This record gives sequence, C-alpha cells and structure tokens, in this order.
Amino acid sequence: MRTSAILATILIGSVSAFAPSGTGRAATHIAETQSDLKDLAKDSNPLLGFYDPLDLANAAFWGQSQDFTIGWLRQAEIKHGRVAMAAFVGYIVQSNIHWPWPMTMSGMNFPSTDMSPPEQWDALPFASKIQIILFVGFLEFYSELTPGQGGVGGQTHYTKGGQIGKFPTFDAVPHYTPYNLYDPFNIAKKMPEEKKEKRLIMELNNGRLAMIGIFGFLCAQTIPGSVPLLVDIVKPYDGEVMATFASDFSLLSQ
Repeated sequence: MRTSAILATILIGSVSAFAPSGTGRAATHIAETQSDLKDLAKDSNPLLGFYDPLDLANAAFWGQSQDFTIGWLRQAEIKHGRVAMAAFVGYIVQSNIHWPWPMTMSGMNFPSTDMSPPEQWDALPFASKIQIILFVGFLEFYSELTPGQGGVGGQTHYTKGGQIGKFPTFDAVPHYTPYNLYDPFNIAKKMPEEKKEKRLIMELNNGRLAMIGIFGFLCAQTIPGSVPLLVDIVKPYDGEVMATFASDFSLLSQ
C-alpha cells in the first residue's frame, strides 16, 4: 500500500515535469476565444488545423461565457493528455518490470508481469485501490482551489483567465512537501519563453497521441485482432476494463 502511493507520486510527477512553467501568459497560454483556438491549432497541427465538429467552442457550459467554456475545455484536454501519458508509460513499465520490494506493510509482493496491467490492478488489495484513488482525488480537488486572483498557489482559476494546465504549488498544504507537482525540479524557471511555448505544444501533441496509444492497448487486449500491430504483444484481458472495482464486487458476490 505504501509503495502504491509512492509510485503514483513518481509517475504523475514525472509527466507533469514535461509541462513548462511560465512566469507570464504567453500566446499559447491564451485560449479564451475561438480565434485563439484557431491560432493554437495551427501551431500544434498545421495539417489538420482547427477541428471542432461539435462546435463546442461556441457552447456556453453551465450558462457561462465562451471564455469560461474554452478554458474548461482546454484544461480538460491538457489534463487528459497528462493522465494518458502516465497511463501509456505505466502500461509498458508494468508489463515488463516486477518491483522487487514488498507492496504492502504485510509483505505482500507486487503482481507478476505474467499478468496484464488490468489483471495486476484486479489483483491489488481493495485498500490499495482506495488509497490510489483518494490520492488522485486529492490532487484533483486541490487543483480546483483557485477561485480567483490570489487562490491556492497565488494563481487564477483556468476558467477565469488563469494559465491553462498550471498546477498550483503545495505551499498551502499544512505538511512539508519537498516538490511541487508542476515543474518539481524548477527546470523551466530560467527557460526562454520561446522554448516554453514550443514545449507546451509538444506536451499537447504528446498527450493527444498518448490518449490514442492507451486506448490502442485497451482495445488490443479486449477485442482480439482490433489492433494488428499489437497482436501477440499485448496480453488479452477478459475483465471489465472500465469498471474499477468489478473484481472486488465479483468476489463479494461469490
């Protein structure tokens, strides 16, 4: 259980380390209007350009403004891309590496690499799953504590003109935290703005590709032959991929 939290921290932190931390809001940080999104689309994918078949950029989520809606959508894409990058790398690591130290205080070992990553998740103790979900839930809750100017981490909420994708510092946590989730090693502090902008575009594109990649893994293991390149590479799985606690409830019903 203790190791589960450590691994989750390392994995999420490593993905966030790729995100540049700017001191100001440069061009690609601003995405409050449809024209801003079109400019961002040209920078991130000149061949595809602006693609919004559902016209979400002109929607008014929860009766709010276009600025609010676009900020929400941009933050959602960045967040999903980071999670997908963590999931994609984690899937490969868990498929090939068996951690040699105990997983729980009782001495229980990590699941074998003979199992697919979803099977390894199913094999985790229920308490370990709850611990991981609560930890990620805390990060999600904490990231939203920026209602306006001077919120947590001294930043503005992303739906109110704040910087998209920037996770607040842990300065407000009443517990010593040596590293921040966003740029934990302060690599980007002295980085030129132009380089930060290029890395932000790289992160956006890598996140989009990772979303396709992790779903490729999930499809390959649950629908035989659906991804020809992954045949005989990804182990099959006959469980419920999208049901987090399906294995636990099935045990209770027996």
